[in-house]
Amino acid sequence: MLTADAIAFLKTLLDTPGPSGFEAPPAHVWRDRARQFSEVRGDVAGNSIATVNPGGDPTIMLAGHIDEIGLIVTYIDDDGYLYMSGIGGWDIQVLVGQRVRLRGPTGDVTGVVGKKPIHLIKQEERDRASKITDLWVDIGARTRAEAESHVGVGDSAVIDSHAADLPNGRLVSRAIDNRIGAFVVLEALHRYSLAPGAARVVAVATTQEEIAYHGGGALVSAFGVQPRAAIVVDVTFATDHPGMEKKELGDHKLGGGPVLCRGSIISPVLLGIIRASAQRAGIAYSMHAVGRDTSTDADAIHIAREGIATAVVAVPNRYMHSPNEMVSLDDLDRAAELLAESCRAITAATDFTARD
Repeated sequence: MLTADAIAFLKTLLDTPGPSGFEAPPAHVWRDRARQFSEVRGDVAGNSIATVNPGGDPTIMLAGHIDEIGLIVTYIDDDGYLYMSGIGGWDIQVLVGQRVRLRGPTGDVTGVVGKKPIHLIKQEERDRASKITDLWVDIGARTRAEAESHVGVGDSAVIDSHAADLPNGRLVSRAIDNRIGAFVVLEALHRYSLAPGAARVVAVATTQEEIAYHGGGALVSAFGVQPRAAIVVDVTFATDHPGMEKKELGDHKLGGGPVLCRGSIISPVLLGIIRASAQRAGIAYSMHAVGRDTSTDADAIHIAREGIATAVVAVPNRYMHSPNEMVSLDDLDRAAELLAESCRAITAATDFTARD
């Protein structure tokens, strides 16, 4: 079970702003926690790397990205209004009317996303989706000089919201994708440290996944850690709410356990170990078929170096890339336990080259 201390850490991690390219604040929170039970270092890409059983063999990497989607200031006009572009994939409609938190050179700055009032929008324009160029951020400044005394071009912003508990063990936050992946791999590493197996296990809070067309921090860490196997933890679409098509996405419920990916780049040997570990531990899970890439850090990791046996363990997430993503704490607990058990099942004799 997740302890009260672990849940408090999770909420602090989720509430700390850190969009892609600006992950240092949540990375500091993650590293402080990791130092309590592991060897910790960073790298040039901003990845946070925690190691347990450093003399063990083989090396297993557990990767969860720590960045979130956000905004970046592109221009400040003469009246002090800020104009932004997205960091990562936004549904622009969810930005309208939101309060945002900008990270300026002297501290955090609050702003609101502005748009022309509905009363003034012509009828033929009302059905048109807003574009980010239709919006601005108002920080209360009256002039460009006043605005620039608080923020500048290139400063980042996130939705100004905090993690909240809902009934039935549900948690909502703007940063669940995928800071909960960084949480799960660290929680798994902690559990592994209490009863380590043969392997050296390295948890990595990777950077820049939301913009990682080039591989991001995951690719850098795969070369630095040099694992024989890697398990990536990310979110996937929960399909237990209206409007979801199970025939396309599968049947994944909040509270139904982690989701295991199969196909495409997934190592069948590593997947077999994870499934067997779930069955031994009595951990419920569902399966997700992946015919091409996974849209996770696994896509960069599996082709690093001479190739790394890679698997993906996902957590069902409602309302992805919105200010109120939702997961089940039970799923986080089960995912962490599954990773720890899977790591204990891997030894130096495990042959990842075997195929069906």
